Formats: sequence, structure tokens, C-alpha cells
Amino acid sequence: MSSEKQRIVVFGSIVQDLVSYTDRFPRPGESVRGNVFKSGSGGKGANQAVAAARLGANVALIGMVGEDMFGDTNIKDLTQNGVDTSCVGKTNKTHTATATITVNKEAENSIVVTLGANLELSPEVADANLSTISNSKMVMCQGEIDEKGNRRAFEIARKHGVTTFLNPAPGDAKMDKTILDLVDVICTNENEAEFITGIPQNNVDDAKKAARAMVEMGPQHAIITLGAKGVLLASKGKDDIEHISVDKVEAIDTTGAGDCFCGTLAAHLVAGHSMTSSIRSAANIAALSVTRHGTQSSYWKLDEIREKYPKFLP
Repeated sequence: MSSEKQRIVVFGSIVQDLVSYTDRFPRPGESVRGNVFKSGSGGKGANQAVAAARLGANVALIGMVGEDMFGDTNIKDLTQNGVDTSCVGKTNKTHTATATITVNKEAENSIVVTLGANLELSPEVADANLSTISNSKMVMCQGEIDEKGNRRAFEIARKHGVTTFLNPAPGDAKMDKTILDLVDVICTNENEAEFITGIPQNNVDDAKKAARAMVEMGPQHAIITLGAKGVLLASKGKDDIEHISVDKVEAIDTTGAGDCFCGTLAAHLVAGHSMTSSIRSAANIAALSVTRHGTQSSYWKLDEIREKYPKFLP
């Protein structure tokens, strides 16, 4: 996908991940011994950009880092993964964002994110990158940056006929839901779907109600990931809600799996595959990522998937 018009532009976060693996999470006031520590590049925007690029998509990231070691490291890692970082800015006003992550032996994670430079990804930054956004095929945003920045990026995209993809993660009950008027594809987990719709998520039927409710709020497609229970898809003009299954795997680290799903889905959609086949593939490729430690480092490359799991490609 060499054409600019086939490009995915991610307007999103860059975060330095600091990951400790331990048997169990500490209780308040308690220290527990870790088994392994890893440091890696992360952030929902950067993760989704890398996931898409590893599958061969043409990806540019509009982001912000501090003038520090973590900023330089993240830019280097993004570039090595095939992401265009020419639109990543540096600020001397604050630090590169960090995420302190604890992973227990059940592969569950607990995360504290300090957003730092990501909070400077403002509407003015979107305006400064108008040409990059308007000449893309799809623009992706997440919830780790200023909502006003996301809105402006989507306004530019919508004006120029560019598909908009929102992953409102991490979930925020105070999210300005009017942005959904500018969204073509929304992808959430169950918690985020509950924040947006107000519908408690206790089972698959509840998730179906939430998916339908989100479509009625503006998007053409609403996707809810259900972990091992698969993925739901609701679309405008279709009464039925698709329930797409996913192959089961032995998880060792679920960190970044949702971002892998979103980036993979975007890569497939921009390549022209159907929504259903793209979702099925993205779910299975995201499942592969949880069989490895780390975030971006856990994402499989296209050649690996073709060799070992060709059935997972659309």
C-alpha cells in the first residue's frame, strides 16, 4: 500500500511501558517480589500503529514525546517497526508518557498511566498536520489524549472523506459522546461500551444491546470485543448483530491485545477486506499476541502469520 491515499494515520498516544511480572498483585501498602522486569515502547496510538505496520500497512503516527531518553527510544522503535514518525513532535514542557504495568501469573494486568506529552496533542497539532490527515485512507484515535485533539482530527478527516476509527480506551464515564457523530467505526471492550451507553454489561445479550445503541449514536459500525467470547458487530441498516468467534489460546500476557486487534482490523479494512473477515482475522491475530510477553514486541509480523497461521488472514 504505497499510495498516500491508502495510508492509515494514527493521531494518538506514545507511552514508555515499565512492566513487572509477578505471581499476584500487591494489596494496598504491600510489596511483592517480581519475577521479571521489562521496559518497552507502548501507548495505545503507537501500539495500534505498530500492529498495522507489522501487517504491511502504510502507517503514519501523529504524536508527541518529551525531550528525554524515553522519547528518543520510542521514536526509534516506531521507525524500526515501519511507522512513519515524521509527524511525531517533541516538547520541552513535560516528559514522555509512562505506563507502570504489573502482570500476574494469570496474565491479567494492572496499569497506571501518566500521560505527560500526550496531553499536548491538541487541536492545533491536528491543524498543523492537516495535509497528512486529509490525504489518508483512515484516521484512528484513542482515549489517551485530549478529546479536543481527537475531535479536530476527525473533523478534518470527515471534511475530506477519510474513514474515522475510534477506540475510546481507556474508558471514561465522562467522555463527550457527541464525538460519535464524527465516527465511522467504533471499537470498544465491554467496560467502554457500558461507559458510553449506560447499559450494564453482564452477558452477551447486554453487549448486543450496547452495540446497537452505539450505532444509533452515529457510527456506521460498532464493534465490542468480548475476550475469549469473541467479538460483536452491529452495523447501520442491518438488524442482525454478528457474533464472531475466536480460537482459544494459552495466554501469558494480555497487555496490548486490544490495541493489536484495532491496528490489525484497520490494516485489513484499508486493504479492502470485508468487515466480518477483517474482524475474525484481527481477533485471532490479537489472540496470538497474548502468547508472548510485552506489548509491541508481542505483535506477530505478516511473514510469521503466513508461515504458521495462514488461516488467520482474511
